[in-house]
Amino acid sequence: MAEGNGDRTLPRIAEAFKDLASVVTDSQNAEVKVAPFSHACSLVSPLFGCLGVAFKFAEMDYVAKVHDLAEASKSIQSLQSLIDLDVRGGTVRKGGSHTRNLLRVKRGLDMVRVLFEQILVTEGNSLKDPASKAYDQVFAPHHGWAIRKAVAAGMYVLPTKEQLLKKLNEDEATAKVHMQSYVTASAPLIQYIDKLFVSRDLGIDW
Repeated sequence: MAEGNGDRTLPRIAEAFKDLASVVTDSQNAEVKVAPFSHACSLVSPLFGCLGVAFKFAEMDYVAKVHDLAEASKSIQSLQSLIDLDVRGGTVRKGGSHTRNLLRVKRGLDMVRVLFEQILVTEGNSLKDPASKAYDQVFAPHHGWAIRKAVAAGMYVLPTKEQLLKKLNEDEATAKVHMQSYVTASAPLIQYIDKLFVSRDLGIDW
C-alpha cells in the first residue's frame, strides 16, 4: 500500500473532521465556517459510491446538497448565518434551501458514522448488517415504502468489507484507525448541527 495519505479517502476524511471537531469542542460559542465544513463533507462523497446501488439515492442527493453548501460558502461565512438567513426569509423548509440541504447532509454524515461504528464491532466480511443498521437508524424514518424496498434489495449486492477496503486503498488495521477517528470526530459536530436547529425551534425530523 502506498505510503502517506495521497488520494486515500479515509485518512483525508478523518483529518478534516478532526479539525472541525476541534472547533466545536474548543469553545461554547463556536462558529463552524461553511467553507471547511462543505469541503470536509465533499471528501465523504466517494464512500457512498463505493457502497454500490443500495446507496445510489444517498450519493446523488448528498453530492448535490454538498455542492449547494460549497456554493453558499462563497457568500455566507458560518453555518449559523446560513440558517439564520433562511429563518429571516421564511425559507427554512422550502425545497432547495441551504438549511434543508444542511439537514440532509448532516444525515449523510450520521449514516457514515453509524456505518463505521457497526463495521468496527461486526465480525466477518459482510457489510449487510452494518449498512442495514445504519440505513434503518438514520435514513429509513424519512423514506417512503418504495425507497426502503429498493434499498433493502440493494443490500444483497453490497461489496464485501474486503472489497470496500480495497477500493479505499486500505488494509483492515489502517481502516479501523481512520474509521474510529471519524466516528469520534463526527459525533460532536453532528450534535452541534442538531443544536443549531433545535435552539431555533426548527426541529430535525423533517
